[in-house]
Amino acid sequence: MIFIIDFDGTLATEDTVDTLLEHYAPPRWEELEADWLAGRISALECMREQIGLVRADRITLGKFFRGIKLDPHFRKFWQHVRQFSQVAIVSDGLDYAIQTALRGASLNNLPVFANQLNFIAPDQIELSFPHRQADCQGGNGVCKCAIAKQLATRHGGPVILVGDGKSDTCLASVADMVFAKSSLLKHCIEQEIPHIAFEDFSEVLNVVKTWAQETPLKALA
Repeated sequence: MIFIIDFDGTLATEDTVDTLLEHYAPPRWEELEADWLAGRISALECMREQIGLVRADRITLGKFFRGIKLDPHFRKFWQHVRQFSQVAIVSDGLDYAIQTALRGASLNNLPVFANQLNFIAPDQIELSFPHRQADCQGGNGVCKCAIAKQLATRHGGPVILVGDGKSDTCLASVADMVFAKSSLLKHCIEQEIPHIAFEDFSEVLNVVKTWAQETPLKALA
């Protein structure tokens, strides 16, 4: 099976991008956020414009990203599920932030699919989108559905999503199982998408451990 793990608000306890913008960008970023939430601009457009507002050098950002707090229960979850599944961090956030945080927590062997952060001046950054799909229904920089399909083609399935936000909603409608919290949980309830609510990875792990007595497909039925 394949676990698709969101980062901001899921593996990370806070939204890394929002916290970054609060510290290093002018208030204009909040207007862009409102435009995205209202559907006036795409997630990709919002993220690109917001990151363009950030003013901080590499040393400052490295220190900031090393301070990202991760779910303290994730390591036990990962140590258990990696014995029988593929695990990937798939995020519409920043690769540099995720990789820096994972290295700091000695979680070095997790594949990361995210938007690419580039330094274009000593204190200026921009994004590129190596995992963009023009037909992404969510308008995201990273098409989580496409990544999940690629991984399922390579490794088999089923696909299990663990997420919390708007960038997860498209994949939630097609994944074999969904663990949801925050706004993703609300979306699943409203759209009647089968799901399991959770608050942290200890709860996800407890559910996964019950599958040991069943075949994975039967457990996911």
